[in-house]
Amino acid sequence: MTARDELAARQAELVRALLAGGPVPPGFDPDRIRVEAAALHAKRRAVAERLRPDLADDLGEDFGTLFDTWAATRPRRAGVSFRADLADFASWLSSRGRRRPALRRRG
Repeated sequence: MTARDELAARQAELVRALLAGGPVPPGFDPDRIRVEAAALHAKRRAVAERLRPDLADDLGEDFGTLFDTWAATRPRRAGVSFRADLADFASWLSSRGRRRPALRRRG
């Protein structure tokens, strides 16, 4: 494995730890990783609220808990827009009876 490959593998480990609940890579402070992961997750939730106020309004104070539950097992995938990510969240809510499926617009 080249030095570049090793760096890419370590970076991927760090990203998994920060965004997908993966183990903290050797050499990193677990407490700092936990704090940063929580901050990144809160940022994702805030963006979700801003981009889909309809979901936040419909769910009221349950929004945060439901979003956190959904997001805990669904890190954002590279190349997937926030809007597509949130469409998945809305579908997840609908499948649990928490939201009516959105009507498709014609036109």
